[in-house]
Amino acid sequence: VSTQSTGSSGINAEYGDPSTLTLHLLYLTECLRTTPAVLFWQWINQSFNAVVNYTNRSGKSDIPESLLLKSYIAASTCAVGVAVGLNKATVKLPPLVGRLVPFAAVASANCVNIPMMRQSELIGGIDVLNENGEVIGQSRAAAKSAITQVVLSRVLMATPGMALTPVIMNALDTKTKLFKGRAWLAAPIQVGIIGFILTFATPLACAVFEQNSSIAVSNIEDDIKLKLRESNSSAKFLTFNKGL
Repeated sequence: VSTQSTGSSGINAEYGDPSTLTLHLLYLTECLRTTPAVLFWQWINQSFNAVVNYTNRSGKSDIPESLLLKSYIAASTCAVGVAVGLNKATVKLPPLVGRLVPFAAVASANCVNIPMMRQSELIGGIDVLNENGEVIGQSRAAAKSAITQVVLSRVLMATPGMALTPVIMNALDTKTKLFKGRAWLAAPIQVGIIGFILTFATPLACAVFEQNSSIAVSNIEDDIKLKLRESNSSAKFLTFNKGL
C-alpha cells in the first residue's frame, strides 16, 4: 500500500473533507467488561462511528437531519444491545471468550451502522461514471455494492486488532507472571498491541477494494442503460466512489 493511499484513507475521495477514521483506536475502551462500562463505551464508539460513516459516504450524498438522527439511534441501539447481550451470555465462559465480545459487537454494529448512516444512497443512488469520467446517473445498485464493500473492509480492519489482541492478552495473563502485582501494565500493553496492528490493518483493509470501484452495466438500472444507449456508449462497466 503506497504512502499516498495510507494518508488518504482518512480523506473523503470526492470532496476532500477530512474524516476521523484514523482515530479508530477509540474502540480499545470496549474491552471493559462491566455492563455500565460496556453501555457507555459502546455508545461512545457508535457515536464516533456514525460521524466516520457519514463523513466517508460516497460523494456529497446528503441525508435529512431527522433521518440522520433515526439512523444514529438505530445503529447505536443495535451495537449496545449486542454488546450487553453477549457480555452477559459469556459471564460463565472462559475469559478468552469474554474478551472477544467487543469484536463481535463491533462487527455486528458495522453491519447496521454503515447502511443506516448511508441509507440516503440506498434510496437515491450514487453517481456512476462512464469511460470518459462523465456522470451518467445515480444508481441504487452501485450504492448497495459500495456499502457492502465498505462493511466488509471495516470488519476486516477490526479483525486483527480485536481478535488477536484478546488471545495475546489472555496468554500473557494465564501463562506468564507479567501482570502479577502489576495489573496497571495491562492497559498500556493492550493499547500498544492494537496500535501496532492498526498501523498495518487500517490501510490494508481500506485497500482491499478499490476506491473508485466498478459495476457491470448489466447490473444497473434500466434508465441508466437507456442513457448509455442514447449516448452510443460501448461501456461494459461504470465506475463509482465507494466511500470509506
